[in-house]
Amino acid sequence: MPQKNTIKEYVAESYYHIYTRGINKQKIFCDAADYDYFLHLFDRYLSGKAKVSKTGVIYPNYSQELDLVAYCLMANHLHILVFQYDNPEIIKKFMSSILTSYSKYFNKKYRRAGSVFESRYKAKRIDDDSYLIHISRYIHMNPRRWLTYKYSSLRCIFDESPPKWLKPGIITSQFDDRQEYIEFLEDYQDNKDSLEEIKHQLAG
Repeated sequence: MPQKNTIKEYVAESYYHIYTRGINKQKIFCDAADYDYFLHLFDRYLSGKAKVSKTGVIYPNYSQELDLVAYCLMANHLHILVFQYDNPEIIKKFMSSILTSYSKYFNKKYRRAGSVFESRYKAKRIDDDSYLIHISRYIHMNPRRWLTYKYSSLRCIFDESPPKWLKPGIITSQFDDRQEYIEFLEDYQDNKDSLEEIKHQLAG
C-alpha cells in the first residue's frame, strides 16, 4: 500500500504542503554551503528570468506556473508550501528539477552515489485557505530556535524586498506586520490541535 500523501494526483489552482527527507533519515544538509546551494536552486528555477548554465544549458523556469510561499530546510528534511496555477503537473516537474539538481551536487561534493532523498516526497493539498497560516506556522516552527533560524522563509517574508523567487503574500496579507505574525507563531498552545493535525497528515 502506498504511503500516505505519496499518490500525487494534483489539482490546478491549489496550494500544497510538500515534505521530503534524506534516505534512511540521513542528513541532506551537512554545512552552510549545502543550505545555500539549495536556496540557489530556488533562484534558478523560480526567478522571473530563465537561468543559463556555464555550458549554455537553459534551465526550466517555473515562475509563471508555481509560487513558493514558505519553506524550511532542516538537516535531514525539508518543508515547502507552494501554489500551482493552471498546470496540474507542474509540481512534479519542479520537484524533479530541484531534487535531481541537488542530488547531483550532493553526490559529487561528498563522493557518494545513489539516492539522497527518500524515493517519494509527500504532498498534501490544502483545500481550505484559512488553514494556510497554520501550515506556515508548522513550517516555520520546525527548528528548535525558529525565531533566529537562517534557513527558513521566516527570516525574510516580511522584508520590503523578499527574494524574487519567494511569494509569501497569502501569508503576510493576513497580518499587519512581522511582529503580529511572530505573536501568532508564539501562540502555539491555543492552536496546538492545528499543528497536531498537520503532523498526522505527514505520518506514514
